[in-house]
Amino acid sequence: MIPDVSKALSWLEKHYTILQGIQRGIERETLRILPDGSLSKTPFPSKIGAALTHPWITTDFAESMLEFITPVNTNIDYMLTFLRDLHRYASVNIGDEMMWPLSMPCFVANEKDIILAQYGTSNEGRFKTIYREGLKNRYGAMMQTISGVHYNFSLPTAFWQAREGVKNTEEGKAVISEGYFTLIRNYYRFGWVIPYLFGASPSMCSSFIQDPVKAQAFIEQTNGNCYLPYATSLRLSDIGYTNNAQKQLGITFNHLETYVEGLKRATRTESADFAKLGIKVDGHYRQLNDNVLQIENEFYAPIRPKRVPMAGESPSDALLRGGIEYIEVRALDVNPFSPIGITEDQIRFIDLFLIWCALAPAPEMSSKELECAKLNWNRVIIEGRKPGLEIGIGCESNREPLSKVGHELFKDLLRVADVLDHQDDMQRYRNVCERLDLMFDQPELTLSARTLQAISDLGTAEFGIALANQYKKQLMVEPLALLTEGDFVQQRNLSIEKQVKKEQNDTLSFDQYLKKLNDKNV
Repeated sequence: MIPDVSKALSWLEKHYTILQGIQRGIERETLRILPDGSLSKTPFPSKIGAALTHPWITTDFAESMLEFITPVNTNIDYMLTFLRDLHRYASVNIGDEMMWPLSMPCFVANEKDIILAQYGTSNEGRFKTIYREGLKNRYGAMMQTISGVHYNFSLPTAFWQAREGVKNTEEGKAVISEGYFTLIRNYYRFGWVIPYLFGASPSMCSSFIQDPVKAQAFIEQTNGNCYLPYATSLRLSDIGYTNNAQKQLGITFNHLETYVEGLKRATRTESADFAKLGIKVDGHYRQLNDNVLQIENEFYAPIRPKRVPMAGESPSDALLRGGIEYIEVRALDVNPFSPIGITEDQIRFIDLFLIWCALAPAPEMSSKELECAKLNWNRVIIEGRKPGLEIGIGCESNREPLSKVGHELFKDLLRVADVLDHQDDMQRYRNVCERLDLMFDQPELTLSARTLQAISDLGTAEFGIALANQYKKQLMVEPLALLTEGDFVQQRNLSIEKQVKKEQNDTLSFDQYLKKLNDKNV
């Protein structure tokens, strides 16, 4: 069931100072909408700057899809306040538009209404837009407008020095990478706890389900809402999103070299299905290439090992050069009950869980075992609040009640919480644990249950618009707390200057630029 972590926890309790300096960052996505709830068709606001080069506020898949990015920081309060300042500034500078507070979009009846993110005329900017053109043609634009929250996390150097005896991150990069892969394997085995507790997409607008076969499984309400009664996070399901080619990749998380090899192979292997789309047709690019993955970031995963790349470096080459620098958790839905999409409780829980994942034994996983682990994720995603739901143990060799496994996990997490709280009179990590542990016996307290209740009462559209209105008014009257108007003006001007320079400094045509990149990848 739960691996025996007692020795590691006893060790941690003796080395309670080594967790000081955890580094964190947040990326939050949200759609810009009009007062009636329809998708904005206006460009990225020039008052904010240039999306290609702005460090804090940019776009994701669509021109209307804002993405807020906090710098890396060790202080949770600082990070959340920074994120809130970004939302405050954006709320003022998007006119009468609002930010959609749910992961699942609504009022997107026609994919033609979705304008791909535009990044200017530089080769880099065109590359980013054509990559999104490829995503649209491969998987459909509708599912790409689903929003999430990504949480970036890294353990302090002191942890690895005490745990593994490394002198520094450079000399110890191989050992540290192995340690992060231990974390990732445990995340795959037990990370279903995240959608159970924090899944917030148990339903969607009926217009979003394009596949009539999949639609049959849903209960449709008179207010235009479709739902599954015990679902937690349809955002993480395969509703509308399938990539059978990716399922065949067999990428595992045991060693850095084999992980990178799998990614690189996918970016070099032609897909028969994607080849049918064509690459450049009648002078217009439909995708960057016809490989299984256009680029490495197309690989879908609920967690990723990351390192900040240098200029011109691919994500996998960055990993090979310096090892894993941090982990990107990608399984968080937008929290509709927070104006900024995430809460302090969620952050503190994920801290606890990731530390536990780094400490717990994690045997290597074959691609078959990885698929077994995903069965539990799918159970929780589709029917996580179902009474008596059981979780598979040991690749389905046994089953245990989800509530029992959850309580066992939280016994360990409480010990981690006490280590993190050793200088905190408020015992904030322990308090989070005790509150969340109740949800295994009271699933009505989970985020998905609360969201479904509100949507059932009002309908997805009414609920989303009401919250968007509320948060818009709230954020607009709040003064900036960390940043200043001058900081934003400076970043706006710098981002515009940087984009102009990129456009002026291109020496290759886009065709030459793309060929050079593809040749480098071969």
